Amino acid sequence: MKVLDLHCPAGHVFEGWFASEDDFQNQLQRQLVQCPVCGDSDVTKRLSAPRINLGAQPPKTPRALQPAPAAAPALAATSPEISAEARAHLQSMQAAWMQWSRKVAQSSEDVGKKFAEEARRIHYGETEERAIRGQTSAQEAMELLEEGIGVLPLALPESASGEGGSGSLQ
Repeated sequence: MKVLDLHCPAGHVFEGWFASEDDFQNQLQRQLVQCPVCGDSDVTKRLSAPRINLGAQPPKTPRALQPAPAAAPALAATSPEISAEARAHLQSMQAAWMQWSRKVAQSSEDVGKKFAEEARRIHYGETEERAIRGQTSAQEAMELLEEGIGVLPLALPESASGEGGSGSLQ
């Protein structure tokens, strides 16, 4: 099992577990590996320390007697190194975003490309009022707003609902 540190162009950092390097490359090529926050499939590996299980553990050397670690190799500008505290904070924010995204997805109906049509039907009392989400163009969203129909653009990751990604919420 390979555990890889991955990131997307938006800077979201996450782990991926794969049976092998070939499995990772195969899934990456078929765009099956996506950022759990934004859904981007342009994912790259970050530098990460390998874990090697050699069986028995050698006796621990007191920290004061251990040699100083060698300087880490420089990372590319697209992959800035962040402190452990900042990484923990970032992961906490990403987890909160995913939890909120799932809650939105679970408490709304996905009407897909018929979002604008369904939002109008709800607004004008032609169908029951309920929370909906789906896709529409920016132009159509502006027209809905001009009609007094409240919409909110959301970038829900595909993994939030298991059904599909971005949309607006009525």
